[in-house]
This record gives sequence, C-alpha cells and structure tokens, in this order.
Amino acid sequence: MNAGMDFDTELIKQITAAVFKCIDEMADIEVGVSNKHVHLSREHMDILFGKGSELSVKKMVGQPGQFAANEQVKVIGPKGSFEKVRILGPLRKETQVEISKTDSYALGVKAPLRDSGKLEGTPGVTLVGPCGTVELDRGVIIAKRHIHLTPTIAKFLNTHDGQVVSVDIPGDRGAVMKEVTVRVTETSAPEMHIDTDEANALGIKNGDKIRFHV
Repeated sequence: MNAGMDFDTELIKQITAAVFKCIDEMADIEVGVSNKHVHLSREHMDILFGKGSELSVKKMVGQPGQFAANEQVKVIGPKGSFEKVRILGPLRKETQVEISKTDSYALGVKAPLRDSGKLEGTPGVTLVGPCGTVELDRGVIIAKRHIHLTPTIAKFLNTHDGQVVSVDIPGDRGAVMKEVTVRVTETSAPEMHIDTDEANALGIKNGDKIRFHV
C-alpha cells in the first residue's frame, strides 16, 4: 500500500513538473524583426504590377498564411526614397507601409506609432512598381511592438487580447521592454514583432527568445 502511495505521489510530482516546464517554455517567445515593408490592396496591386497580377512567395514568415513576396516597390517620400521595398502578402483591404523611426527621417514623413490597420490621420508616400505609380494619401505607420499568441497559450500565460505587457530581453544589452500589446487569434503563431530600430538598440535578431511576463 505504501509503495503504491509512493508511486502515485511520485507520478503527481512528475506530472506537475512537466506542466510547469511546459508553461515556462511557453513564456519564451521567439522574436521576429520587421524591416520596412508594404502591404498592398487589390486595387494598388493592379496598378503597380498589372491587372489581375498576384504576389509570388519568396518565403513564408512566422505568422500562418503570411509571406514575404518576390515583388518589390520603390517608396518615395518628400525628402528621400527607398528602392526595392519588400511586399508582404497576402493582399489586404487597404495599403499600408510599415517603417521604423529612422526610416521616417530618411523619407521625410512624420509616421505615427500605430497598431496595424489604424491608418486614420497617417501620412502618405508614393509607391512605384513596374507597371504604374500610386500616390497614397495615408497609410504610413511605425508599427507598435506586439506579441502574437493563440488562445491556448494566452490562457496558460494568464493574458488576453489587447492587454499591454512587459517582456524581458536577454543578452549583453538586455532590458525590460514595456508597452507590448498582446494579439490573440486562433490563427496566430507565438511570436513578438519589433522593428529594426528596437532590435538594433537591444542587440537581438530574428529567432532570439524573449521572456514574457504580465
């Protein structure tokens, strides 16, 4: 009887340790560093690359169904321009240009810090493709840093969609990064998105891990 009780106790300890290990591993989120890129609408895709044209996949990115396309455009601002800016697919309802603060100085635009899709009051730029030109009257943003989670992982980590959290950045230039928005969807893959300015300042790169805490 005692041997049986010892076995049950040991089994419970093992299960408990495994659960806590799983939760601990879930708290380590992979980093995806976002360089400047463009999301295109169907209308603007037709203008820039030809009627009925489609994006072709160069490589898949961290979030399911999303990819870096082979197609690129020139982005022109009041002060400067960038050649060969990558388009990220699939196509969206509205065209959006995501840049860093450093990029905004080079282009000469006052891009605000925004969540993706929040384009009211944002500046525009000119996009040039092989078949045409688009003059955007809005759509340029500096994307807010954020973490993508599935509902299951969000529940394990005791967080929810829209919550603002902090994360621990390891390494020689380690820090605590605040004001990180949680985005929870069924189609998410666990990943934190930051831009190149943030990555360079903290000495982190694609694939590095950060420690999540509420």
